[in-house]
Amino acid sequence: MWGGIANGLQQVLNLAFGICLGRMLTPADYGMVGMLAIFSALAAALQEGGFMSALNKRKNPTHEDYNSVFWFSTLTGLTCYVLLFLCAPLIARFFNVPELQPLARFIFLGFFITSLNVAPRAYMFRNLQVKQNSLIILCALLVSGCVSVVMAWRGFAYWGLATQTVVYTSVVTILSFAVTRWCPSLHVSFKPVRQMLGFSSRLIVTNVFNIINQNIFPVLLGRSYGKLEAGNFTQANKWNYMGHVTITNMIWGVAQPVFTKVDGDMGRQRAVFRKLLRFTALFSFPALLGLGLIAHEFIVLALGDKWDDSATLLQLLCVWGAFVPIQSLCSNLIVSRGRSGVYMWCTIALALTALAAVLVCVPLGMMWMVRIFVLINVMWLFVWHWYVRREIGVSLLQLLADILPYAALAATLCFAAHLLTLGIGSLWLRMGAKILLVATAYCLVLWMSGSVIFRESLQFVFKKKKLNETEK
Repeated sequence: MWGGIANGLQQVLNLAFGICLGRMLTPADYGMVGMLAIFSALAAALQEGGFMSALNKRKNPTHEDYNSVFWFSTLTGLTCYVLLFLCAPLIARFFNVPELQPLARFIFLGFFITSLNVAPRAYMFRNLQVKQNSLIILCALLVSGCVSVVMAWRGFAYWGLATQTVVYTSVVTILSFAVTRWCPSLHVSFKPVRQMLGFSSRLIVTNVFNIINQNIFPVLLGRSYGKLEAGNFTQANKWNYMGHVTITNMIWGVAQPVFTKVDGDMGRQRAVFRKLLRFTALFSFPALLGLGLIAHEFIVLALGDKWDDSATLLQLLCVWGAFVPIQSLCSNLIVSRGRSGVYMWCTIALALTALAAVLVCVPLGMMWMVRIFVLINVMWLFVWHWYVRREIGVSLLQLLADILPYAALAATLCFAAHLLTLGIGSLWLRMGAKILLVATAYCLVLWMSGSVIFRESLQFVFKKKKLNETEK
C-alpha cells in the first residue's frame, strides 16, 4: 500500500518537474546529461556492490556487518570518483563535446555521495521500512526538483539537470542516516564483506550489464548521430522509466524479503509468486500501454512541439516497459533463492544480445535500433520463466494464464480507444477521452468477469480506509 502510494506521488512530482524542465530546456541539454548517465550508473552499481541483497540474505546481520559494508562502499565510491574524474577529458573527447569534461566531474559527485548511503538503505530494505524510505525519496525529489527548475529558469541549462542529481543523492543520504539513526564506527573489519562477496560479486556484474542494457542508447546515439537524437531518446526513456518504475518499485520493496521469508515452503512460495504476478500484470499493462496510447498528445501538450520526435520513441519503449515489472519479479524470485549466479548470467546474455543486435542496426537508423531492442527485451521473458520453472515449478501455461488476460484486455482497449478518438481535433479532449475510455472499460470488464486479484485489491483499499476512519 505504502509502496504504491509513495511511488505514485514520486511520479507526480517527477511529472511536474519534468514538464517544467522540458519546456525550459532543449533536446540537446538532455542529450548532454544523457550521454553521461551510463558512467554514473556503472559507478553506482560498483559501489553498491549487491550488498543490500547480501545483507537481506544474512540470518541476523549485526552492526559489524553494516559497518563493514559502509566502509567498503565508501572506499569503493571514492576510488571510482577519482578514476572517473581523471577520465573526464577522455569521455569528452569520445563524444567530441568539450563541455562534457566539467559537467562529468560534477555529476560523478553524486555516486560518491550515494556510496555513503548503502548501509542505512540496506537496513531499511531488510526491515521493510517502506514508509520511511518512501518519505525520504519524496523529500529528496521535492528539494532537488525545485533546485533544478530554479537553475533552468535562471539560464543554467543542462547544469540544472546535473545539479538535480547531486542534490537528490545528498538529501537521500542525509535523511537515511537521520531516520535509521545508524552510525558507522571506526572499528573496521572487512571479514563480513569477504563473506558476502561470493553472493554480492555476482550481483555487481549483473547490475553492470543491466545498466549497459538500459543506458547504452544515449551513448550510441550521442556518438553516431549527435546530442539532439540522444536528447530525444533520453526524454522518451525518462517517461517510460517513470511509468514502469512506479510498479517495479512497489513490487520490489516487498517481493524479495517476502520470498526469502517463505523460502522453506515451495508451495507457499509458488502461490505468493503467482499472486504477485497477477497483481503486477493488473497494473503494468494498462499503465504502460496506456502511456503509449497518449504519448503524442502528452508530449506535445506537456513539453511542446520541439519534443514531438520523442513521442514515437516513447510508444515503442512503453511496450518494453509493460514487461519490465514482470521480469523484475522473476529476477527477484531467483535472487531470493540464492541463485545470484543464474541472475548474473541471464542478465549478461540479455545485455550482450541486445547490444549486438543494436550495433548491427546502427546503419538502419534510430527507429530500427529501438524496435529490435524492444523486441529482444520483451521476448527475454521466456528465458526468465525457464529459470522460474526450474526453481519453483511454475509452468509456462500458468505464467501466461496469469498475465495474458490483462495484457490482451489492455491492448484491445487501447487500440479501440485509438480508433474511437481519431476524429477528435483537440489534443486535450483526445487525451482525456482515451484515458477515460480505457480506465472505465478496464475496471468494468475486470469487475464483470470476476477477477479475483482486482476484487481483492479493491477490498484491501476500502478495508484500510474503513479502519482508518474507525481509528479517527
